[in-house]
Amino acid sequence: MLPQSQKETIAGQRFSMVEPSAETQVGTMRATSVRVRSLAVGLVSAATLIWLVSPAKTATPIPDLSGLWARPYIGFEPPLSGPGPIVNRSRVGGQSNLSQFVGDYTSPILKPHAADIVKRHGDIERSGTAAPNPSNQCLPMSPPYILQRQQIQLLQQDRQITILYAEDHQVRRVRLNAKHPEHVIPSWYGDSIGRFEGDTLVVDTVGIKVGPHSMIDSYGTPYSEALHLIERYRLIDYDAGQAAAARSERENRRLLADSLTGNGVGIDTEYKGKALQVQFTVEDGNVFTMKWSATSTYWRASGEWTERACAENTNSYYAGQNDSTPTAKQPDF
Repeated sequence: MLPQSQKETIAGQRFSMVEPSAETQVGTMRATSVRVRSLAVGLVSAATLIWLVSPAKTATPIPDLSGLWARPYIGFEPPLSGPGPIVNRSRVGGQSNLSQFVGDYTSPILKPHAADIVKRHGDIERSGTAAPNPSNQCLPMSPPYILQRQQIQLLQQDRQITILYAEDHQVRRVRLNAKHPEHVIPSWYGDSIGRFEGDTLVVDTVGIKVGPHSMIDSYGTPYSEALHLIERYRLIDYDAGQAAAARSERENRRLLADSLTGNGVGIDTEYKGKALQVQFTVEDGNVFTMKWSATSTYWRASGEWTERACAENTNSYYAGQNDSTPTAKQPDF
């Protein structure tokens, strides 16, 4: 034990090793206790003052995306930057030719077998015959194919957002703040879950079924059941919406509401409010060499929906011929 009066330097600091008397220790403890209580009260008071003075942090309000939305285009809008979707090699006035969908099979986003499929699809179109696609075959338009169509309606609830499409009564349901099941059963619209990140609805979709005429776009671009789609829905102001329209029309022709291809879809020209923009990213390592993105922008629709129902049948109206009636090789019962 060190002598009572010895002083020693520890880590460069001098400390007195003189042992205080019992009375001194008690007095010191009482004084320390008072100082601790005073410090605690001071900290609480300071914290209260800071809370009163500082502005309260509030969460970003969830936007109301509900209502009827429409777009006067068929096709995707190119992204602001980075890899984008397949574009049409057949042009009219510098824009996509809606009478002939010939995809650019040389795009670097395509793996070789996918490029071959896009090329074959374009060869059919160049021959003067419309190639089959989900729309002209009256088949479900799986996402993201359906994002190039023209009119949607959003129904927004606390636990689910329902997206209705004007063509063929197609419906998607997005479960909010949920998880994908461990084993997803493939379906035409996949399993979609969503969450709000600030003012943006983020939708994550997997498990999209693959059928005989399934495709990403109107150019026959294929996908596999490994397809992973991320959509980001947000409201943008009027000027941003006009800029999006200008970008879209570098690729896509604006359609008149009363035309056949316009599908009766009208835009409310008096509306100067926000537009609904969907930015989406596609990932499928079986088909694409990289992730790529595109955009679809919608404006407030005018008037009521024009119902367009298309049932599977033997009339291949897109090709001007009839298919043979399906027959069973043996009775079902």
